[in-house]
Amino acid sequence: MIRRSPAWLLAASATLAILLGMLALPDWLAPWRPFWLGLVLTYWLLEAPERTGLGLAFGLGLVADLSYGSLFGEHALRLCMLAFIVQRFRAQIRFHHPVQQSVGVLALLYNDRLIALVIRLVSGEGMPPPSYWYAPMVGALLWPLVFALHDNLRLRLR
Repeated sequence: MIRRSPAWLLAASATLAILLGMLALPDWLAPWRPFWLGLVLTYWLLEAPERTGLGLAFGLGLVADLSYGSLFGEHALRLCMLAFIVQRFRAQIRFHHPVQQSVGVLALLYNDRLIALVIRLVSGEGMPPPSYWYAPMVGALLWPLVFALHDNLRLRLR
């Protein structure tokens, strides 16, 4: 019998990620906010693919849209694209140490930013400032920590 991590851990980490995304930050620090929900979803897609997938990504995206007050469906689309790419390249990403995975996570997060930029331009918001591109770098730098914290907690609770 395979022992899996408790289902509530996935829900708790996704809820915490959404709350971290809603956390009020000063204007100078806001561009550096990583895409917490994308990082958490990436972890769970890599480590528990039997519990996650495009459906969960879509549902979390809709919850994020409602929570953040963004264009309805924006986060759902972004997270579905992220989930599709992670599922497609799961074996290649998982093979590496978390520090090396940061390069792949950086590419995923920049891809997410490009999708968000297209949505922003289509909706008529205009070009964002150069600081728009800072958050993926922070997310990639935080990836080893996010991975280690989740992995440690998941393995202890099995």
